[in-house]
Amino acid sequence: MTKTESGAALPAGGSPLARALQFGDSVFPVGGFAFSGGLESAIQKRVVTDAATLHAYTRTAVEQAAMGDGVALFWAHRAAAAGELAELVRIDQCVYARKLSGETRTMTVRMGKKFAEMGAEVIGAPLLATWRETIEAGDTPGCYPVSLAVNFAAQGLTARDAFVVHQYGVASMILSAALRLMKVSHVDTQRILYRLDAGADAAYEAAAATRLADMAGFAPLAEVLAAVHVKAHVRLFMN
Repeated sequence: MTKTESGAALPAGGSPLARALQFGDSVFPVGGFAFSGGLESAIQKRVVTDAATLHAYTRTAVEQAAMGDGVALFWAHRAAAAGELAELVRIDQCVYARKLSGETRTMTVRMGKKFAEMGAEVIGAPLLATWRETIEAGDTPGCYPVSLAVNFAAQGLTARDAFVVHQYGVASMILSAALRLMKVSHVDTQRILYRLDAGADAAYEAAAATRLADMAGFAPLAEVLAAVHVKAHVRLFMN
């Protein structure tokens, strides 16, 4: 067994790529399947009607995430690697304050708390246990991008790894929901995902060069659609 600087016990010869894939898997049990990233309302309001508009909608969501949650994730990873719990709490609260709709707040907190719980149980690093206890004590909301950053820092995985996993998760959540909500094929969604993946490195560089105070995701239509979804009488997804 080997250990990271955070004290996590890791299997000898463990692959960083395999660990990143495990915690970035779309079926990792944190409840992401229950959310659509606002796509349900976008389809109901005819904003998304086919593969082309689905691509545009998903690209907007990914770009919004990069300069919003992605910036916070970068700074949270640095704080976690340095063991700065107070700074993690401050970053987490900044993320929560920027979630305008009740549903986006619910999504990030539910997924973040579950991710913290799973990480603490599976990995066993002191940092992850402390982060879970801080959330459970009500001292911080426990937003998903911050919990993801803490997890990856505890395992010795890079901020770039965490950022790419986060961006991939945003896109795959929406595209997976699309298969259940509209007439679109697996080929269509995989083609969209493949094209969006090409921008991950450039998005990371932009996020890493952005101050925490400047993180923002300007996508007013997405916020309007999220508000519409709250009052929808018939819906398949929580978000």
